[in-house]
This record gives sequence, structure tokens and C-alpha cells, in this order.
Amino acid sequence: METLKGYVSQIIFRNPDNGYTVFEMVCGETELTCVGTFPVLNEGENIKVEGEYTNHPTYGKQLAVREMEECEPEDETAIERYLGSGAIKGVGMSLAARIVRRFQRDSFRIIEEEPERLAEVKGISLRKAQEISEQVAQKRELRQAMIFLQKFGISLNLAIKIYNKYRQEIYSIIRENPYRLADDIQGVGFKIADEIAAKAGIRVDSDFRIKSGVLYTLLQAAADGHTYLPKEELTEKSAGLLGVDASLIEKHYMDLAIDKKLMVKGGNLYAAAYYYMEAAVAAKLQELNLTCAPPEQAFVQRIRQIEQQSGIRPDEMQMHAVKEAVKSGLFVLTGGPGTGKTTTINLIIRYFESEGLDIFLGAPTGRAAKRMSETTGCEARTIHRMLELNGGVEGDAGFVRNESNPLEADVIIIDEMSMVDISLMHALLKAIVPGTRLILVGDVNQLPSVGPGSVLKDIIDSGVCSVVELTKVFRQAAKSDIILNAHKINAGETVSLDNQSMDFFFLKRYEADKIIQVTIQLIAQKLPRFVDASPFDIQVLTPMRKGLLGVERLNGILQQYLNPPAKEKKERESGGHIFREGDKVMQIKNNYQLEWEVRSKYGIAVEKGVGIFNGDMGIIREINEFAGTMAVEFDEARRVEYSLKSLEELELAYAITIHKSQGSEYPAAVIPLLNGPQMLMNRNLLYTAVTRAKKCVTLVGDENTFFTMVGNNRQQKRYSGLCDEIKRRNETLPEGQA
Repeated sequence: METLKGYVSQIIFRNPDNGYTVFEMVCGETELTCVGTFPVLNEGENIKVEGEYTNHPTYGKQLAVREMEECEPEDETAIERYLGSGAIKGVGMSLAARIVRRFQRDSFRIIEEEPERLAEVKGISLRKAQEISEQVAQKRELRQAMIFLQKFGISLNLAIKIYNKYRQEIYSIIRENPYRLADDIQGVGFKIADEIAAKAGIRVDSDFRIKSGVLYTLLQAAADGHTYLPKEELTEKSAGLLGVDASLIEKHYMDLAIDKKLMVKGGNLYAAAYYYMEAAVAAKLQELNLTCAPPEQAFVQRIRQIEQQSGIRPDEMQMHAVKEAVKSGLFVLTGGPGTGKTTTINLIIRYFESEGLDIFLGAPTGRAAKRMSETTGCEARTIHRMLELNGGVEGDAGFVRNESNPLEADVIIIDEMSMVDISLMHALLKAIVPGTRLILVGDVNQLPSVGPGSVLKDIIDSGVCSVVELTKVFRQAAKSDIILNAHKINAGETVSLDNQSMDFFFLKRYEADKIIQVTIQLIAQKLPRFVDASPFDIQVLTPMRKGLLGVERLNGILQQYLNPPAKEKKERESGGHIFREGDKVMQIKNNYQLEWEVRSKYGIAVEKGVGIFNGDMGIIREINEFAGTMAVEFDEARRVEYSLKSLEELELAYAITIHKSQGSEYPAAVIPLLNGPQMLMNRNLLYTAVTRAKKCVTLVGDENTFFTMVGNNRQQKRYSGLCDEIKRRNETLPEGQA
């Protein structure tokens, strides 16, 4: 082990994520290359290092540094070199020389203890003197903080976030209550805070730990779709997570309620944010739920005019739906595929257009909005774009449209409502004023939203507002076995798998690898010609993430066949996955701050915006190693530049879970089926998967699994209090108001 003293003459390379640094160090008359990981390092610093010499095959002899400590400059030359290195903003070599000439070896003491005396040097005002002193102090504090935080296994990037938030408080926070990090700092969850706490010697039954664990359990429940948990279930799950006795959990509920981090409603416990969201959504729906029926004769006359102009001939139920939409401030239209929802929406739009009303159309995803535009002939936007997203962090997205700047529309129609969770519904309703008609359209038999809540189902089940369910499958739609079999699946009826259909096929295979072979053959060879689409337009939908037929395994295999390595294709490894130019990828987390732009054919940005959301799919267009970016083009030609250092929000999307396919429609879908957990492999999931295909659906696997899913009508319980809250508010309305 070598021990050397000297100064940093040049930093050759530094990775800001982990602190790995290659630098030149001068020791007397010798200059050598050093490598190692350092929380903070600046050119001009005097350091002492311990390490061992290694011989790099390309760069030759290097010192691999194991330990490093900062040394005080030993002479005036060293002081001048450090001050003039650029480490102190606004101090160059000439100014550093003047400072040292004036104060000599006392320069650092003057800077730290008597900064006002720096004004004695030409070119330094009192304000600049104070700035220089603050920078020197901050650098010293930062170095000490980074060294302290790294003892707890905290990464460099996260350590800097923590330091910037707490400054000198970090020492007491880490030693006393590191769980504050989970509340205050994005990117720190309970698990990270708990690891830090264990290294800091915090007891497993610490009050701070238990409270943080309870809130984390509720957060995890939200990720599973729940807005609350029953008290007994929360206690059991929290105790299991924390590894403590259940008796230690419940005594903290009252403290968390007093701090307004947890809300108690009967025997149910909410994270405060979701409690207030449900209450606000129920209150706003009550405000919108007004009734004003048009004269019967005028209504019929206007409908007849629309029929003559458009050629649309509604049946009795569709007419009833239009009438309910016209007279109701809040109206829900639901029904399965082929039942005429689109025709009914078009009638409703034309009716309100004839009245001269302003109509906004929206949907939760870009794909759903695009399809709505195509089927109505009117512009439809995502709800986020309708609300004019302007950035922010998840859970606190910044929308320009809100209660103080509402949407300027007379009628708002939202499609694919089964996908809308409580957070997005809350944001939407904040921007709608009473008197605006709100029409919600969706198939309640599809899977519920990925996010927490069961908004569409709860509104329908409350029985408070006008709801029309379309059930008749129209003649043209009845020609499609996709639609007919979807309705049979939903009703639990027997589906024929004899492959006599033109758009619904079942290929029986009983081994995972054979199922995958057939899937590849379908996508690469047979289906593109059959449905007149590219292999990239054909989507594999699978029930699970893990397992032999899970998303993770399928994507690795499908990538090799559909976008194999090639000399002209750049690629990048991240998180154990290879991303390659030409790959189909999906955003797996809402990111309200990601900037996108739409470019003309000349590469000029013609539209810009922010926000890419969970489930958005795109193609990797370019990997630029020099710039450190990866360009992905999403729907509507939105191009996003991702940093190569942060690709954790993307994953390959040749195969996706059925949950992630909500609101999307594909020319053809391939669904591998073999086995899986009983609660997951249900009718609801199968129905959603089949209805994603427009021209052809092919299931590959075990027919017994298919029939088991058709017969399994048990859905995973989702805890949501919106239905009860809507009912409660309706029951307390003043007499005569409804």
C-alpha cells in the first residue's frame, strides 16, 4: 500500500452518479494517474491518498486509491493554486495571486473568520468577499457531509439531494430519524430510509420506524389500486413489513391522524391525500349532477335533423342515452364492444354542436385520444393535455387548468373512463365548473385503472347519476368473433375454439418454449400479411410480469428475433436490459417533467410540451453516446431525449401486461396462456385482453387455462370508498335537490 501527498492537477474523467474519478496528481516532481471513487474532488486541492499501483492495458501505470483525505495547503503556492483552480466561483488565477500576496499563509483563516478583510484586495467588494467566504465554507461542509453520508451506503447523487435539503441538520436527522428522508426527498422510499436507519443503529421498534412503515404500507396499497386499507389488514401488513408485533402498530394510528398523515373513516385507514381526493371528487360530482330536460318535441325534432344530415339511425336505447346526456349535468354511458357507444357519442356531439355549445373530448392515454379523434372526426386530447400540464412531480402535477382557471367548455366527454384513477379524476374535476355537462364513457367490465381507485365502477354503483348501459350487439359488429366471443367471455358462456373464425384463433400448445416459438412465427411471418400491419404493430399481451411467459422473459426473446443486433444499430445496457435503436419501449412511470417535442421533416420543433405517462409506448430512434442521450418517439410523433444515465423509467414493450394495454387497440394481439395465480387468471383479465384486438386475436397455449379464466369471475378486491362517499353526500342533500 502506497501513501502519497500532493495536489490534484487535472480531473480527466468524473462520473457524477457514483463519484468514480480519474485524475492527475502531482507529488513533488512526479505526476501520476489516480483512479477511485470520491464524493467531492476539485482541481487544485491538496490531498493525501493511500492505494496500490495497477497496470491498465491501455493507460499504463495507475494508482488505485483506497483512502483519501483533504490536507490543508502547506505553503502560499498551494493556497494560490487551490483558490485559482476554479473551485471558487469568481476567483481566477490573478485574483487568487492578489489574495495570497496580501494575506500570505493566513489567507484561509481570513476567508473563513474575517471575510470582510478580503475587500482590502483590489477587485473584491464586500459582497464578493462574503460570497467567497460562503463558498469555501460550503465546500468544506459538503465534503464532510458526503463522507458522513457515504458511511450509510448512500449514493453520491442522493447524498447531494439530502445535503441540499437539510444542510447541517443531516447529522441529527440521520442519527435520530432517517425516516424523514422518505417524506421529504423524492427518490427515497421507506426501504432506503430503513436501510440507512439500520446502519445508524435505529431500533426496529422505534416510533419513527413504525410510523414510516405504516405510511409505506398504505403507499404500497395504493400501488395495488387501493385508496385505503381496513384497520386489521393495515396492522397485519405493517407488522409483517417491519418485523414487529402487531400490538406495537395500532398505538401509532392516533399520532399519525393528529399529524394529518393518516385519516380514519369507520374501520378504514387512508393515507390523507387519498381521503381528501375521494371527498373532493364526491363533492364535485354532486355539484355537477344537475337536471334540465329539454322539451320533448324540440328534442325529437333536433334528433330527426341530425339523422337526416348524418345518416345515423339510432335504436331506442341509443336515443334514450342521447336524451339522458342532454338533460343531465353528469351522465355515464357504458357498454361492451360493438354495442354502439361510438355511434351514440357521435349523436351526442352533433346534438350539442347544433346547439352551438363548446365541446371538449378527452381520454386518459394518447392512443385512446387518437382513436377517439378518428371515430368522432373531432379533436380529442389526453386529459393531461386538456388540463395543460406544466410539469411538477408525480402526485403533485402542475396543471394550468384548475379551480381558479377552469376549462372553458359547455360539454366535456371523457372516453375509456375505466382507466381513470382517483388522482386524475380529482385533477379533472377541479377544472370543471357547475353548469358544464360531464359525460363519462367506458366499459365497466374491463380491468380497473392501474392507479388507485375504481372511479367509473364507483360512480355507476352509487346509483346517484344517470347511467345508460348499451347491451345490444349491432349486426355489423356481430360479424366479428372477437366481439361475440368477448361478450361470451364476459357472460361466462362457452366459447368455441374450433378455429373456424376469421378473426379469433386458439392454437393449442402446452409448453412455454413452444408457445414462444409459435408467438414469434405469428408476429414475424403470418400476422403482418393477414392484418396488413408491421410486426411492431402486433402486440403480445400476457397476464404476468414474471415467469416463463412473463413480460420480462418474453421481451428479451422477442427483441432477438424482431430487432436483432446489427453493426449500424447502437445499443445501451441499463438495469440488466439492452436498449437498441429500433426497439419498441414503454414508459413505466408517470413523469410530469419530461419534455417532448414534435419535429417537422426538416428537424425543426413545431410543438413542445411536458409529460410522458405510465403506459405510453414508443420507438428508440437514436442512441447518442457522445451527447449521452437516447431519443424515443412516442405516439403523435412526440420525441423525448432521455439521459443514458437514467433509463429506469423505460422497458422493452414487445410484450406488455394486459393491465398496461388498457385504452389501447392493436391491429392484432397475441395472448400466451399457460398458467398463473388464480386471482389474476380471471374473466375480467381475459375479456380486457381480447377486446384490445381490432382485426385478429390469437391465443396460444392451454385451452384448459382459457376455460378456467372464463369460469373465474373472482376479481381481486379493490378497496375504494368513493361509492359510499357519493351516496352519503346524496343522502344529505337538501329536500327537493337531486
